[in-house]
Amino acid sequence: MSQPPQNAWKPSLLEARLPHLRRRAQLNAATRAFFTARNYMEVETPYAVPAPGEEVHLPVFALTPPGLYLNTSPEFAMKKLLAGGAGKIFQLARVWRNEPASPTHAHEFTMLEWYRPAASMTDLMDETEALLRAILPPSVTWGGVTTSLAVFERLTVAQAFSRYAGVDVLATADNAPALAAAAGCTLRNHESWEDLFFRLLLERIEPHIGRTHPTFLTHWPAAQAALARRDPADPRVAERFELYACGLELANAFVELTDAAEQRARFTTDRARRHQLYGTDWPLDEDFLAAVSHLPPCAGIAMGFDRLVMLATGAVRISDVLWLPTL
Repeated sequence: MSQPPQNAWKPSLLEARLPHLRRRAQLNAATRAFFTARNYMEVETPYAVPAPGEEVHLPVFALTPPGLYLNTSPEFAMKKLLAGGAGKIFQLARVWRNEPASPTHAHEFTMLEWYRPAASMTDLMDETEALLRAILPPSVTWGGVTTSLAVFERLTVAQAFSRYAGVDVLATADNAPALAAAAGCTLRNHESWEDLFFRLLLERIEPHIGRTHPTFLTHWPAAQAALARRDPADPRVAERFELYACGLELANAFVELTDAAEQRARFTTDRARRHQLYGTDWPLDEDFLAAVSHLPPCAGIAMGFDRLVMLATGAVRISDVLWLPTL
């Protein structure tokens, strides 16, 4: 794996990145203009937090002295502002995730998040389409794949598994042997239904979506959407979508859960699972849970801004679109 350059400030190295970085600055300004024109307010929330989230498999950076962590997302903080009555808000936030670096992932990166009261999943997909069309060219090319923004596909997870893996994924929920049999694959030692779900998603679904046109992958199994509301029309799934373009995952979105008791129960389950697997723990964010019960009906989305710049520029590595990439 290639590593970001040392001494990235040196004129010869900075000059090579400057075309991408100038485009990044343009996208930054265009993004702010887009949301300002739609009456969103830009907010800033803390980067050092006592609870960095409750996702089971997301490794974090702990700070010294103990008790604070670098945030993995501004989601909890922005929802607190929503609960307080801030209205439509957005943020270009720095976030940190202690995952292996790769051409498409840096430990520190920029997340574009926005939240809209009274929005449905359809409203949020419509707005996401409008944003990409406003700030990107009509088609983008990355990794040898060209994607037209003229049409966006909307595909449910169940439809995707049926089309590309030949299985009824919802009928097998929590039954790993049944999912493996339906998919015609061998269940690995200690592989859970969740593990197999994501293996099939990676191997059979993702290679086919978000290529000739962007794809919204919608209506995820309820167990895969810890902060999203269950779909009132089908409680087996949650109102969540992910967005893919040029085969690259760009965004993750929810119609937000506003039931504090259900949110606490989900967190309790996730915390027990995380502790069992990794032994990591931090205090439960009681302030966030108190805010959940005051959340208005709303939807929100997190988009990798650096990946958006990669699409706009065709940059091969995320380090090519960072002002000062670090190891």
